[in-house]
Amino acid sequence: MLHGRYSGHAFEKRFLPRLTSKEIKELDKENALVILPIGAVEQHGPHLPVYTDTLIGEGLLVEALNLIPDEDVWILPSLPYGKSTEHLGMSGTITLSADTLQAVIRDIAKSVKESGFKKLLLFNTHGGNHDLLNMMAREVRIETGMNVFRLNPDYSVLHSLISDKEQKYGIHGGEVETSMVLALKEAWVDMELSPTEFVHLPEDTQHLYLKGNSYFAWVMKDISETGIAGDAASATIEKGEQILQLVSESFAGAIKEMIHFDLRTVKSII
Repeated sequence: MLHGRYSGHAFEKRFLPRLTSKEIKELDKENALVILPIGAVEQHGPHLPVYTDTLIGEGLLVEALNLIPDEDVWILPSLPYGKSTEHLGMSGTITLSADTLQAVIRDIAKSVKESGFKKLLLFNTHGGNHDLLNMMAREVRIETGMNVFRLNPDYSVLHSLISDKEQKYGIHGGEVETSMVLALKEAWVDMELSPTEFVHLPEDTQHLYLKGNSYFAWVMKDISETGIAGDAASATIEKGEQILQLVSESFAGAIKEMIHFDLRTVKSII
């Protein structure tokens, strides 16, 4: 599977900047969903490109929109820079500060609103953006009045493909991401250098995790020598294709619900 940027259904039919100003003005925007993909440019170990998170986001969008070609959805160019401060000091990491990323999201959202759209999805493929984007989704809702959605790829659907250990600790540059990049851009991966490295937590640890409701703050150099967390050496193209399919199916279903969702209907009438 090759990643064809600016080709195929997603970019020919659903890429908003492909249209003229006149065409965008005349679009039916009542239920149209605008998707802003947000990734990162940051180190992903010795074997993956620093563009990994952004590439994966674009690949998932292409696959998801192929599954729902007739839905009213429009994609913006990916925002390739995120808040990657946890990877600072490692070559190739280019990060925005939290304040800068918030300002960029706010400005883009206001511009989407000015063009007449009523629904915006912040689609994130970098873990370091997660908390900030959750906060910004609500801020954008308050400031613009739009229906605002937040979504990360749902990797919980992969329980039959990867180990429990990988699902729990393979959070960066491991089996899942390496397999996906192999499927999207095989030539960008150096499997001869792909490491396996997991975070080591004491056996009696029951309440602290790398992410979630109860976690400890960390930067990548705290938890990894190689710059990854996971089993990259077990990645394959075939597994990547399966992962893209499963995650894209979940993504497509979420997009359809967002398009048909109306926030005005969720409050009970008393």
